[in-house]
Amino acid sequence: MSKKKILLAGESWVSTSTHIKGFDQFPTATYHTGADELLAALKDSAFDITFMPAHEAQRHFPQNIEALSAYDAVVLSDIGANTLLLHPDTWIHSKPTPNRLRLLRDYVQSGGGLLMFGGYFSFQGINGGARYRKTPVEDVLPVECLAFDDRVEVPEGYTPVVTGAADHPILQGLGTQWPILLGYNEVTLKPGAEVLATVSSDYGSQPLLVTGTYGKGRTVAWTSDVGPHWLPPGFIAWDGYKKLFEQMLVWATTKG
Repeated sequence: MSKKKILLAGESWVSTSTHIKGFDQFPTATYHTGADELLAALKDSAFDITFMPAHEAQRHFPQNIEALSAYDAVVLSDIGANTLLLHPDTWIHSKPTPNRLRLLRDYVQSGGGLLMFGGYFSFQGINGGARYRKTPVEDVLPVECLAFDDRVEVPEGYTPVVTGAADHPILQGLGTQWPILLGYNEVTLKPGAEVLATVSSDYGSQPLLVTGTYGKGRTVAWTSDVGPHWLPPGFIAWDGYKKLFEQMLVWATTKG
């Protein structure tokens, strides 16, 4: 049986630093990826995952429905809307290019799966910079984005609260005792969305794991991260870490 194909876009960044030593100084630049733990956990899963770092996605994210349809589901994780809107041909050369947020809406309408995982450039993001509010991607998600910076930092940690039925395909075998998380993106629910888990009551029992449908497709919102810093080592080491994300993908790619 062939594996289902998943496109994971985002989860990369470049950091620059200036080192000052008395009179002298020098700059350095380092490249980082944030999905290493998730990709390692899903290496031997039922999915063939193509990881497209954010800087590659700006140019190489599919530009037509045929190319998108090669994947059973698309995951957007810590990648802002501008990266998909501003292909280099438009940004640098002022040439019209396809609106890839509209393509994603059409893709889900036709039966594709779409998952958004949280982070500083997910949903509305840091300083509102992820900018998915009032876009075609928000149209298909089971949640709505805020109009401003939606990050909620929880340095003391919070314990997720499972609210969905234990036999839901995404929750099977996970139990109700999940490790702590250190933050999330605040969102609001759409009518008809199904909430499977929330943050703790200390933070208003806000949505953590939500599912929905759009046209023939299925969508998932996970408002925390897939790795550090919102997912501490204890969550990644948890037996349910792989199962949780694998079962999200299974549900999102199931037809009907």
